[in-house]
Amino acid sequence: MLRKISIIGGMNKNGNAEKIQRLDIEAGKVLAVVGPTGSGKTQLISDIEQYADGETLTGRSILINDLPIDKSIEKRALRYLVAEVSQNMNFVIDMSVEEFLLMHTRVRTIENPQKTIKEVLAITNELSGEPVISTDNLTRLSGGQSRALMVADVVLISNAPVVLIDEIENAGIDRLKALEILTGQGKVVLVVSHDPTLMLMAKQRVVMKNGGMDNLYQTTPEEKKILDGLIGVEKQIAYLRDHLRNGQSLGKVNDNKEEWYYGERFTTLSAKY
Repeated sequence: MLRKISIIGGMNKNGNAEKIQRLDIEAGKVLAVVGPTGSGKTQLISDIEQYADGETLTGRSILINDLPIDKSIEKRALRYLVAEVSQNMNFVIDMSVEEFLLMHTRVRTIENPQKTIKEVLAITNELSGEPVISTDNLTRLSGGQSRALMVADVVLISNAPVVLIDEIENAGIDRLKALEILTGQGKVVLVVSHDPTLMLMAKQRVVMKNGGMDNLYQTTPEEKKILDGLIGVEKQIAYLRDHLRNGQSLGKVNDNKEEWYYGERFTTLSAKY
């Protein structure tokens, strides 16, 4: 059973030792990986995905439950350890959603495949704006639908204990719900993001600079209050988005039998936070 993974620091782009020489991430915890473009965020999760052992450009090593990869787990099991959900994900295989999921449940020896497929589709449609049905062809799915399906697959079929999420804010799905679902499974979750809401949903965040792990911050009580405000604004934006996508006007809207102008309420709410 995976209790934690550890990143043993290597070098930054200048060849100097990273300021953080060991970073532990326990099961059920979320680590946000933050920093400007080019700071080394994607390379960090790539080192985890490749089970680095000092051979990558960074010289980092990955430990599983405090042990090196070759001593902690059978090599044949490594392919089931990590799952990645990225902003760029589309299917090229020509088959239906149901055929794909059924194939995957058989590979994973899932006992009740049809029940699992229904649950996967239910989660998929929580995250995707446009519904996905079992008879849809994989190649006809939009980018957002594809990523929603893969998040649901990671949760229920892949069941990988380590999940790497790369800039999911650009994935065209309900990113907050996706993170909530993934973190509710007791997994180690790393989120690479430029989104302040996602950053603050993690209990800690590592700041990348010049290709190295530069600093580690714990989310403070004050930041949690700001997060509550951001989530409130997110809900209002989602409501606006749904109205516009459904061809509705943003004029006078009826809310709990009280008439009000949405624009005024949204402006007030934004100013509050």
